[in-house]
Amino acid sequence: MILKLAASLILALPLVLARANQPVQSQVSTLLAQFGLTADQRAAVDRGRSAAKVLSWGGPSEVYVFGAVHIEASPAAYLKAARDVGRLGKSPGYLGIGELPETATASDLSALSLDPDDLKALKNCKEGDCDIQLPTASIQAFRDAVDWKQADPSTQANELARGMILDLLREYRRGGNAELGEYRDKQHPARVADQFEMMVSRSESLPEFLPELRQYLLKYPEATLSGADSFFYWEKVDFGMKPTIRVNHGVIYHAGEGTGDISVVAIKQLYASHYFHTALDVSVCMTDPTKPERHGFYLMTLKSSEQDGLTGMKGSMLRKIVVDKTRGSMETGLAAIKKTLETSTTTSERD
Repeated sequence: MILKLAASLILALPLVLARANQPVQSQVSTLLAQFGLTADQRAAVDRGRSAAKVLSWGGPSEVYVFGAVHIEASPAAYLKAARDVGRLGKSPGYLGIGELPETATASDLSALSLDPDDLKALKNCKEGDCDIQLPTASIQAFRDAVDWKQADPSTQANELARGMILDLLREYRRGGNAELGEYRDKQHPARVADQFEMMVSRSESLPEFLPELRQYLLKYPEATLSGADSFFYWEKVDFGMKPTIRVNHGVIYHAGEGTGDISVVAIKQLYASHYFHTALDVSVCMTDPTKPERHGFYLMTLKSSEQDGLTGMKGSMLRKIVVDKTRGSMETGLAAIKKTLETSTTTSERD
C-alpha cells in the first residue's frame, strides 16, 4: 500500500513533465486530468480551492486518493512546515507525536502510551486473533513479559511497547523493508515488504520519474539519496475510531535539474497499531515559471494505504465510509495548509 501511492505519483509525473515543448501550466493541468480531476475541479484548483479524487486502483483493501491546491506562498515555506514534526501535534486528532533521532532512546518515546482498550486487547492477544496489529513474536512478548495479574500492568506494557518501537527502528535502519515483519490479523498474513513491492509493480508501465527517490523508498538503507533530508517520528492519532500509534519514515527531496524545479515530501509508514497495514503519502510542489507574475506553487498529494477490514460484505460498506472520509479529509487538509502558509506569508511580508 505504501509504495503504490508513492510510485504512482512519482512515476506518473513524467507523463506530464517530460513533454518539454508544453508550458508548465499545461503540464500541471494534464497531470491533474490524468489523476481524474474534472475540468471544474482543475479550474477550482487554479483559483486556489482544494480538490480531491478517489482513484480506482488496486483491490478492495487498498485506498488511493489524489488531491491538489494552488498556494500563494513559496515551496520552501511548505517544506519547512512539513519538516516541523512538532507542529503536527497541534493538528486536530493528534494525541501525541515526537521525532526519533538516530540515537533514539526510551526517553524519546516517554510521551507515548497505550490506550486502556489496547491494554485489554494485548492481555488476550493470540496469533490470528488480536485487536492490535502485531507480528507473532511481539504478541508472544506481551504475553510473557507483562504480569497481567497485577492491578495496573500499563507501566510494564508501555515500557515494552516503547522498546519494540526502538527495536523496529533499529532493524529497519539496518535491513530496510525486509525487517518490517508480518501482521497476522484474523488468519490473513500481511508481509509489509511484499505489499510495498506489489504497489511499485503496478506502476511499472508508467515512465520513471525521480528514479533515485523511488529506489530509496524501496531499497533503504542500501540505496542512498544525495541531498535528501531523511527523518523518523512516532505519532498517536485519533481517526474517529480507535486511537492509532504509527511510526513513520519521512523524506524531503528537492530535484531541480531537468525536472522543472520540483520538491517532494514522502511519508512512509513503518508500523501502525490499527487499520493500516502499509501506507505512504507523497506530496509534490510544482511552481509555474511561465507565469512569473503569479506567486505560489501547486501542491499535489497522493495518499495510499492497505487497510484491514475493507473486504467482504461488511467491508464493502465500511470501505465507502473510509474512502469518502479520506477524500474529504484530504480536501480539508490541503485547504488548511494553504490557509496556514498564505497567512504566514502575508504576516511576514507585512512585518
